[in-house]
Amino acid sequence: MLTLPPLSLYIHIPWCVQKCPYCDFNSHGQHGELPQTEYVDALINDLKQDLHYVQGRELHTIFIGGGTPSLFDAKQIGRLLTEVDALIPFSDNIEITMEANPGTLEHDDFAAYCQAGVTRLSIGVQSFATEKLNLLGRIHDKCEAQVAAQKAQVSGYQSFNLDLMHGLPNQSFEEAMADIETAAELAPPHLSWYQLTIEPNTLFHSKPPQLPDDENLWQIYEQGQKRLAELGYQQYEISAYAKEGYQCRHNLNYWQFGDYLGIGCGAHGKITLVDDDKIIRTVKIKHPKGYLAADNYSYETTEVELEDRPLEYLMNRLRLMSPIPKLEFEQRTGLKRDTISEGIKQACVKGLMTDSDEHWQLTSKGQLFVNELLSQFL
Repeated sequence: MLTLPPLSLYIHIPWCVQKCPYCDFNSHGQHGELPQTEYVDALINDLKQDLHYVQGRELHTIFIGGGTPSLFDAKQIGRLLTEVDALIPFSDNIEITMEANPGTLEHDDFAAYCQAGVTRLSIGVQSFATEKLNLLGRIHDKCEAQVAAQKAQVSGYQSFNLDLMHGLPNQSFEEAMADIETAAELAPPHLSWYQLTIEPNTLFHSKPPQLPDDENLWQIYEQGQKRLAELGYQQYEISAYAKEGYQCRHNLNYWQFGDYLGIGCGAHGKITLVDDDKIIRTVKIKHPKGYLAADNYSYETTEVELEDRPLEYLMNRLRLMSPIPKLEFEQRTGLKRDTISEGIKQACVKGLMTDSDEHWQLTSKGQLFVNELLSQFL
């Protein structure tokens, strides 16, 4: 039987200084002054239209992503969070994350965003090598990235994350390991460390750079994981590593098939409607011009069909390293655990999973072949 999961909120701010050649997110280069006041007004109205999805819940986490949210000043972020709190009660220990680009942060911004209500910064570093930053189209340098991390440490935030990429154009094993060492020296409680992939509708897709070969990629991944563990970072998700107690609760809610409202240009949401025995996904109007002119911000609402729920749940849940509670599967999908018993059996035979009374668990082999595992549930 479906039960209401925890509720999060994703807020999308679509503008950035310039579009990075690897980025396939809904982001738009800044041209002139940003309509900060108008956009925050629209975000608040967007949320008001979604209030019927709250169903009496508190907000446990908020994530302000982009684009580059740090292009908006702290006053507007503070106004936005105050209005959200007035519409949906915050839990006592709410986690509020905001993405930030080191090239858009001034020294006095750090404390101001914290005072505005942000509890956690996610700083998009990607690399500390000047050549790699230039290739990636980043607007900051190594020094600015280091200063940003140092400022985040002393500005009152409960936590901060550094985004780091590997498998960069012409990147050697030594360069990838050097990025990890430099990041670790800055002592972030959380590190996102993920491989560059070439996505459709990006500049890198039309003009592909020379990436490391598979052998080098595997060496970087294997030795990088080992080094992160030695440095005290526990891998809890495919590309996320944290010190004890500093996992990103917002992302955990995504991967545990929790609910989240999505407001802003192109924002996605996922909502459980217990009374109707439905799970729906929502998408908002994508382009800033259309979004700002809209009276109704919804672009599309679709239902997750009953037969698709197991695969959708597992596509999310298998990103996490922790055991999968069978009760969680039943509560989040509204289906009995034996619905997927045949697929689980085949995955166990192939050595991809183990099955106990209360949990399913990925094996180390399963972590390497998640797509093959998911094929058992198509």
